[in-house]
Amino acid sequence: MKEFEDRFSELQSDMISICLKYVEDRADKVYVYASREEGVISSKFFYLINNKYVKPHKVNDALENGDERYDVSTERGFMVLDILNENIGKIKVLCKEYERDMPTELKLIYDAKSGKFQAEYKYDLVYTNDDIKTARHIANEWFEEIKNNNL
Repeated sequence: MKEFEDRFSELQSDMISICLKYVEDRADKVYVYASREEGVISSKFFYLINNKYVKPHKVNDALENGDERYDVSTERGFMVLDILNENIGKIKVLCKEYERDMPTELKLIYDAKSGKFQAEYKYDLVYTNDDIKTARHIANEWFEEIKNNNL
């Protein structure tokens, strides 16, 4: 029992740490959206930096004068997404190995100042049964919700 929890936590920690690495550990909060539905794997990530909610390609917009700029190259962004998606695959394998239900959606929030970690899981289909919405829509809605409510 303990081993499943430990390995599950480890994979989530890895997802947070690759996102932190992207901003050289310079973020107040990290948000990771991960989903796997009907074989579709998707992930997104964004940040709270200097009281501004920003998507990865916009992190430099949150910097104060004199702050060292982030490298927001497309390659780096895709590298993070590749690792996130790889970890979603590993979570799937882990859940199968321990005969657990695989979450269809994971919303991870890491507060870098306090070290507090929050995770929300869904097990129902979120978008594959929707005619219009995709994982990207859901991730963007979450970004807007977080931004508008300052969560």
